[in-house]
Amino acid sequence: MTRARDSIMPLVRNGLHKAANGFSQVGYGFLPWVIQSWRDVHVEHNVPYRRPRRHAHLLDIYRRRDAVGQLPSILYIHGGAFSMMSKDTHRIMAYVLAAQGYQVFNINYRLGPVHTYPKPLKDAIKAFEWVLDNGPKYGADTERLAIIGESAGANLTAALTYCVTHPRPEPFTRSVFEREATLSCVAPLYGVLDLYDVQRFWRDPDKSRRMASWIKGEIRGTAYSYLGNRVKRALQFPLASPLRLFEEPPVPGGRSLPPFFTSVGTADPLLTDTIRLSDALHKRNTECDLHVFRGEIHAFNVMLWRAAAREQWGALFDFLERHMHGTLAEAPAQAPHYVSLAETLAE
Repeated sequence: MTRARDSIMPLVRNGLHKAANGFSQVGYGFLPWVIQSWRDVHVEHNVPYRRPRRHAHLLDIYRRRDAVGQLPSILYIHGGAFSMMSKDTHRIMAYVLAAQGYQVFNINYRLGPVHTYPKPLKDAIKAFEWVLDNGPKYGADTERLAIIGESAGANLTAALTYCVTHPRPEPFTRSVFEREATLSCVAPLYGVLDLYDVQRFWRDPDKSRRMASWIKGEIRGTAYSYLGNRVKRALQFPLASPLRLFEEPPVPGGRSLPPFFTSVGTADPLLTDTIRLSDALHKRNTECDLHVFRGEIHAFNVMLWRAAAREQWGALFDFLERHMHGTLAEAPAQAPHYVSLAETLAE
């Protein structure tokens, strides 16, 4: 029964991927004209960040129309279990961040199970390097740069952060470490951060009874989408499970980690990965601003009409404000213009 269900899941994911992208084309055609703060955001679509030009290697650039000078900037990495979604389905995240005055680079990357590790991470690295090289031409301040991602995108956010700050033996990581780029902060949200032994999520009989079979299938499918048939050898690919790297002692030659922000709901099966990340960072004496929301599910922050989502975004804005440009009293003239979610949703 489990094997049959798992064989159906790729078809289901493909259907969800097509439906979500189709809906995004319709929904985002009118939402920016309904929400005032989004109407004030200009979007430059489909800028290639690596060659040859292909859909997986495009990004969109979001910037307030009234912005002046170089803005603190964010590389955003979408979620979707490594097998679905895109920069287009996650426009909501980019609009919300850009409405606050940040310049947002919302990226695509190659998806599994056709494109498995390390291809998605390679793409995230290339996009990051592209922003360092080309962001200033679009008005980005690359000295004030953050990385944000959720779910699978949180995994890539954490792995990319590790590659920026730690020397690694994988050849594809060397160039980004040698750039000696400075990260103001990072925010891997409710991430799947450790792909080793995913049955740990439900091995306890009580947890197994509470967790629906389709959720177990989703977690297994996520690991398979990223690692393919190598999923049973996950420990051989440390960057696919960046949480484990943060749980290890700092390596010689590494640089200080930036401040972290992370959030998760107690009804999210990935809760334990987020808690472990917070614990690991505190052991490294790295700031980790952890927010746990009672009863909230995976990706709850997308539901902007809910109080928990607004609270999470508000906490993230406070964190970004603190680390991207200091307090508003200390901020330069081009600092983000704060627009509360309550004001946004009331428009």
